Amino acid sequence: MEEQAAARGPSTGAPGAGPDPGREPEGGPGPDGGAGPRGGGAGRRRLRVGILFGGRSGEHEVSLMSARSVYRAIDRERFEPVPIGITRAGQWILPRDAEALLEAGRGVEPADGVPLAVVPGPEGRRLLVLDGGPGGDGAGAGSSGTGDAGGAGAAGAPGGRWLEPLDVVFPVLHGTFGEDGTVQGLLELAGIPYVGAGVLGSAVGMDKAVMKELFRARGLPVVPFLVVTAARWRREPAAVIDEIEGALGYPCFTKPANLGSSVAIRRCRDRRQLEAGLAEAFAYDRKVVVERGVDARELEISVLGNDEPVASLPGEIRPRAEFYTYEAKYTEGGAELIVPASLPPRLVAEMQRLAVAAFQAIDAAGLARVDFFLERATGRLLVNEINTIPGFTALSMYPKLWEAAGLSYRDLITRLIELALERHGERARLRTSYGDGDGADGEGAEAGDHGAGAVGDGTGTAGGAGDPGGPGA
Repeated sequence: MEEQAAARGPSTGAPGAGPDPGREPEGGPGPDGGAGPRGGGAGRRRLRVGILFGGRSGEHEVSLMSARSVYRAIDRERFEPVPIGITRAGQWILPRDAEALLEAGRGVEPADGVPLAVVPGPEGRRLLVLDGGPGGDGAGAGSSGTGDAGGAGAAGAPGGRWLEPLDVVFPVLHGTFGEDGTVQGLLELAGIPYVGAGVLGSAVGMDKAVMKELFRARGLPVVPFLVVTAARWRREPAAVIDEIEGALGYPCFTKPANLGSSVAIRRCRDRRQLEAGLAEAFAYDRKVVVERGVDARELEISVLGNDEPVASLPGEIRPRAEFYTYEAKYTEGGAELIVPASLPPRLVAEMQRLAVAAFQAIDAAGLARVDFFLERATGRLLVNEINTIPGFTALSMYPKLWEAAGLSYRDLITRLIELALERHGERARLRTSYGDGDGADGEGAEAGDHGAGAVGDGTGTAGGAGDPGGPGA
């Protein structure tokens, strides 16, 4: 089989390619008239980046793993990381010792820091530190590296004080109440730029049932599937089983519609296992996706960009277990990651086309990982799903694929922050009311203060190792 060593499409620039010297950077100039996030130069302060982790999700621990990697690798010359934890009950806290909390990996508890509140409105980009709340005694950020959390007391909130405004938030939240558009909507209301897809893209990317229906409507090839609701399962379980057996047969897979990292996914070979798989999946969601089992290679592509995304070369997952389980994803040696995958060039090009099409179908932004099946018997390529906040650990495929293209992990984090600021700048220029006057009456005035670097991300594909296209390459 002819192997694909590198692929480049009709792109005008791979991720991180130099800007057109005659074009103003997307997102506007920086505060000193130059392009790019503030930081790294004399007289320029670092951008404050809120790293949001934990959350009300079955993937709480996975989030801590990803956040620990981002916190360690972020470019400290350009950015000031501000770790923000979310407990399993949904309480936001400013950790007293962020490094110890992330290292422990045991989950976020109220006692780990002081409580925070996001405040929508004209005081955008700000969070309120709630002294004396259930999370602590108002001692401040301690050794979290967040700097001075002081400031004037907030009107109408006795005992509270403003945290120094954030320039951008990097949500490293996997699963419900983080990857599903809920946090993204909160950050939109607060006027805080954030990494990744917006409300719509996040919500559709999280809900496998809606996602697959949309992919099918767009003509993307998908595995045959059925969607079952908890109400129907309670009402007529025998009819549900009969329908699945008739339409999909065995083996089949049961998956909660709104969960990731292979949590509660089961391979079912008979009626008894199917009943057990459905029962487990319904413990996590009111909708369950049931898919026909396919004998296939598991392939993944990383996508990077906003309106003109680029796709990496594909990687291959070879799980040592029966399928790519939660344990295989996050345990050393649980799976073999092959980067890049050995595939013919025409198939690589088709995968890259489909990955970008899936990204655009859900209106994603910033980053996503698109997962594929390649059927062994037929050679048919199937789109499995898209993940809008893919795993960011040292074992994760998303950063590994960009590293193979010459984009280091640290520079990938920088590029994602730049993309977040670009997208926020575009939205800030839109009008939010209808009336007299020529200017936009949103946040346009502040868009320039958070302008992103002019790093090209034209539609196309990124080169492989030996043809780096990333910033800092």
